[in-house]
Amino acid sequence: MKLTQYNDPIYGFITIPTPFIAELINHPYVQRLRRIKQMGLSFLVFPSTEHTRFQHALGAMHLAIKAVNALRNQHVNISEAEAEALYACMLLHDLGHGPFSHALESVLLSESAHEEMSISLMKEMNITFAGKLSLAIEMFGNTYTRKFFHQLIASHIDLDRLDYLKRDSFYSGVTEGNINSERLISMMMVQNDQLVFNAKAVYSIEKFLLARRMMYWSVYLHKTSFVAEELLIRFFKRATELATTGIAPKTSTALAYFLNDAKSDISKKMNHFSILDDTDVWMMLKEATENNDIVLSSLAKMLLERNLPRIELSNQSFEEAILVKKREEIVKKWGVSFEEASYFVFNGSFRIQGYLHEENPIQLCDQDGNCRLFDSSPEIAFMDTLTKKDRKHFLVYPKDEGYFS
Repeated sequence: MKLTQYNDPIYGFITIPTPFIAELINHPYVQRLRRIKQMGLSFLVFPSTEHTRFQHALGAMHLAIKAVNALRNQHVNISEAEAEALYACMLLHDLGHGPFSHALESVLLSESAHEEMSISLMKEMNITFAGKLSLAIEMFGNTYTRKFFHQLIASHIDLDRLDYLKRDSFYSGVTEGNINSERLISMMMVQNDQLVFNAKAVYSIEKFLLARRMMYWSVYLHKTSFVAEELLIRFFKRATELATTGIAPKTSTALAYFLNDAKSDISKKMNHFSILDDTDVWMMLKEATENNDIVLSSLAKMLLERNLPRIELSNQSFEEAILVKKREEIVKKWGVSFEEASYFVFNGSFRIQGYLHEENPIQLCDQDGNCRLFDSSPEIAFMDTLTKKDRKHFLVYPKDEGYFS
């Protein structure tokens, strides 16, 4: 099989390393990622964030190649089978993301995280490829004996984060997230089959963690895209309620399954989930603008026309009396019920925490093998910021009279 090269704006040319990886790329489960935006509804704020999960998967795989080469240069024994399994993991790690990524995860997967769906789809593919993904599945599920492979896949500084921070920074134009992935990969080491970093990387690691924190506040949790995602969640909540009463809104067959049977287990969901993409949701939103249900049609129009409600943020929770008053105003003005008003006036909170030093802490080691914890380094200037738990409370309500026309 011809090994294709992809011209990537972040890294230049990405070369597919093996024929098996080329086969994986051509699998429908992977090709589906071309039709899912990496950053959900962020394009409503940052117009160029139209890049896809497929681009990110290729980028993460490319960094896996870089990591294997860097570790082999330090005489870490990595077999060809192990290397290919790691490449496969990074290529397939986001298979479990549905349309609009995290925004609809709770809607489509209920109690199941996207990682569980990813590994289920990998197991399905493993049957097709006669067991050639078995080692990758072990690495992904953290059952492989050499634990540093899983740390490359999922940890504080993993290949997934190294790609998405750099890629999302590039497409959003928010330069604070532009990290030096090459430097961090070159500083990776293995001690006792654990992933550690050269002690010289202390400042690069601090910058990486700060960049991730800045990207969350500046981009991933930007209040406008955040409120749009909250509306989308409520749109599906309303659609599910209508479906249970026998008046399901028009949608694709695959998406209709989740409106009627969202609580079924992963094995029953897989066939429907594996063909879902952003197009299903856009089609449903467009159809819903003509729906007789005023709540559903209004939510759809708000999202399609970017006529979003106002969102207020606070370090303190909003009083319940404020919420009730604003809902009563909607009831009086538009003639909807108090319950229906809750779709347009709602509150809640979200939080971020950067470095969880209690969980799989980052280790810094010198060339003699002497290691210390990253958070014990006296050189770090922003440890309080990196470990700080920030919680923001929000209140959402209509800002003008253009919603229910």
